[in-house]
Amino acid sequence: MKRREASREEPSETPLRRRRFLGGALGLGGAALLPACGSRSDEPGPPAANAAPLVATADKPEVSDLRFGIIALTDCSPLVIAHEKGFFKRYGINSTIVKGASWAAIRDSLSNGDLQATHMLFGMPLASTMGLLGSPKKPMIIPWLLNRNGQAITMKSDLRGKVAGDPKALRPFVEEAKAKGAPMTFAMTFPPGTHAMWTRYFLGAGGVHPDKDVALVTIPPAQMVANMKVGKMDGFCVGEPWGARAIADQIGYTAVTTQELWKDHPEKVCAFTAEFADKNPKTVKAVLKALHEASVWLDKLDNRPEQADIVSRPTYINCPPELILGRLKGQYDYGDGRRKEDKDYMIFSDRGCNYPQPKYALWWLSQFRRWGMVEGRPDYEGVVKQVMRPDLYEEAMKELGVAHGGQSDQPETLFDGVTFDPKDPETYATSFPVNALKG
Repeated sequence: MKRREASREEPSETPLRRRRFLGGALGLGGAALLPACGSRSDEPGPPAANAAPLVATADKPEVSDLRFGIIALTDCSPLVIAHEKGFFKRYGINSTIVKGASWAAIRDSLSNGDLQATHMLFGMPLASTMGLLGSPKKPMIIPWLLNRNGQAITMKSDLRGKVAGDPKALRPFVEEAKAKGAPMTFAMTFPPGTHAMWTRYFLGAGGVHPDKDVALVTIPPAQMVANMKVGKMDGFCVGEPWGARAIADQIGYTAVTTQELWKDHPEKVCAFTAEFADKNPKTVKAVLKALHEASVWLDKLDNRPEQADIVSRPTYINCPPELILGRLKGQYDYGDGRRKEDKDYMIFSDRGCNYPQPKYALWWLSQFRRWGMVEGRPDYEGVVKQVMRPDLYEEAMKELGVAHGGQSDQPETLFDGVTFDPKDPETYATSFPVNALKG
């Protein structure tokens, strides 16, 4: 990935060989070829100089120049705002934002040291630490959750009025397509990531096996709408603004939002390699402190128009700000006649958003187990202890004087009424009638 500063020029993207899906890939490493959302040409200015440095000598980061990876999604906002508003600078970090072409590219750049921290799907650091699903084995950590809520499952317009929040309504269409020898196709953004898990969980709750009854493909987020537009898929799950974009382009509608599947679910994280964090704990904590300030700023709704303006720029999402802002404020037009003022919109700080709860990693491992991504019972406790780093979060917040609610092992109940008890992830993982268990 070519070294370029986000505040001055748009990062280069790795070219992709043409395959069946435009600008996407059936494998893990597809990069973007098709244009993103808009063609606006304004460039972001340099980071704000309105934040005085707050770094005591004892807290000075071991490394001051950091490159942060992002993908073109609304939930990259904490990293972008920390850069643009000078919050990173305040804590002694000279930040550069690098837009990646795909989640695989972001992962690889973090692994090889080209990036020091990155916007990442919850699940990716777990898969990389375990060496699963094509991920080179590279231990990674999660000391910070960037956001909750704010993703959606989009269906093609032909299904409007027929399929919405009840996945059982989808099953007859799946069975019909399968009987004709042309299974329905659904896209997600990365196999161990959030969008894959929301898609799998939704389909499974409707009696649809995601590995046997439909085709699941991997497409970079910004390419979802273009691929649906040319008829390459029947549905996709991705973060905003691409659900809103599909509706604006009249090629799809929102069947269900992910907060309707699981209220306040974990979504993206700020990930580091374990090696970097072990060598540079003060640097990691400086990043977390800056992200705290950015996240608090983001959850003041009066700031969301400015947020949308900033992240809409070509260097970041490259999309008209109005397509970003509506759902940021909880204003949902589903595109099928339903409208909703959703109080469970995307959050960045509120309701204990940022605490890296170990139970969320346990849920992810239960889904790796359920879908045959691991053979036999995974080392739930060992992997979670290795990846989830509430200690770094708690130390950073203590140094800021910020209170938090601490760890929680309270059960979580998803939209199908099934309850996950983090004290017994294996029983949960093996309890689903639709599964691909191995061993």
